[in-house]
Amino acid sequence: MNAKRRLSASVDAELLHAAEAAVSGGDADSVSAWVNDALRLKLTHDARLAALASFIGAYEAEHGEITVEEMRLAGRRASASAIPVRGPTSTASHRGGPR
Repeated sequence: MNAKRRLSASVDAELLHAAEAAVSGGDADSVSAWVNDALRLKLTHDARLAALASFIGAYEAEHGEITVEEMRLAGRRASASAIPVRGPTSTASHRGGPR
């Protein structure tokens, strides 16, 4: 994937500003690199969604359609077993105070 091709594209102003800010902040080498990363992430995301759709299709073909109730229960179980990534925070910690 080292071959590069020039691209002309129109993008939303706020996305261009975000790309320029990433470059200014040292998070991207260039706007082109930032856009390239975004396109790669989109490609990966779409491939994962396609794989998930294929998995669900195969599962439902073998076990029957997943019902709304089954999805609701699975969501509840996932929420109940979620591991918090942050502990409880106080108002002071949100204002830059001691944690």
